[in-house]
Amino acid sequence: MTGQAATFCYDLRGQVISISASREELWPSFDLMLGTLRVAEPVVSGFRINVVETSSLPENPEGKLAFDGDVPDDGHCRLIDGGGIVHLIFPGLQTASINADEGWAEIRVHPDVKVKWTLLMMVLDAALDAGGQHMLHTAGLTLPGREALVLIHAPSGTGKSTTSLALTSQGFGLCSDDAMILKILADGGTTAWGLPRKVKVHRHTAAMLPFVAPCLGEKWDANGEQAVSLERLAEIIRIEQTADRPVAALLHLARSADAQTRLVPMARTDAMAALAADNVRTGMTGLLPAQKRRMATIAALVKEVPTFTLEVGANPAEAAPLIRSALAD
Repeated sequence: MTGQAATFCYDLRGQVISISASREELWPSFDLMLGTLRVAEPVVSGFRINVVETSSLPENPEGKLAFDGDVPDDGHCRLIDGGGIVHLIFPGLQTASINADEGWAEIRVHPDVKVKWTLLMMVLDAALDAGGQHMLHTAGLTLPGREALVLIHAPSGTGKSTTSLALTSQGFGLCSDDAMILKILADGGTTAWGLPRKVKVHRHTAAMLPFVAPCLGEKWDANGEQAVSLERLAEIIRIEQTADRPVAALLHLARSADAQTRLVPMARTDAMAALAADNVRTGMTGLLPAQKRRMATIAALVKEVPTFTLEVGANPAEAAPLIRSALAD
């Protein structure tokens, strides 16, 4: 093994997490997501994550089996509901044990194995949840000339990134094309901030939006995508600083059947169902406590802000004046 033990802290807009690892190479994925949020020590953390490299993996903890199956890209895993502690197990590779009430998580990784994305996101979710925040699979863009933002949600592959980039060409500011962190305020209202990670640009997006070409290289991955840094994108569009901003509206993205772009009101119950379907995980034991709190956050959001369906046609930029007009007041 190489490297030295290290601890780093990240400020998730008021919820500080600390990540300790026996060697630096064990946690590079955290910095890919949170690097710009790193803060200098000493900082009192609200959630502690310990990463341990070991061949001894606790693969049979006590509790109820909540999930047993494959997850995209990461393979087979099991989720065990142990009451106060939730366990995520990738057999023979790595495990995570999370105690949300006490504010800690332990990741155990088999030597020479990278920490899987699913495990990272589950631990990050737990850290955010402990601070009263919830990550949702949505894009977030500030309205032209305003601090308020709109959230755009849809299943992967529907066109969130393409639509988001098209809107930035019309004066909107990009907070995130894929992951927004929500907080329901005690005195009413909802704020959100974007997870500052790279934007994946698909070949089709590049063909539809030629203005992004200066940010792209020649190589595409197996999915026909390139990961572009926010620093690179900031050369051609406005990238917003990581900050809490009021949410002005929730837009459900759909593909237009006749190539025309339109914005129509959406029933709040339908908006809640669509957002929950893409963001709330159920298992054999029903909803875990963190998922119940996420559902409550979605319900509060839908109650607070207007909800629309954004049907995007051949030219996504045509959505810009429709959104500005609907939210002019």
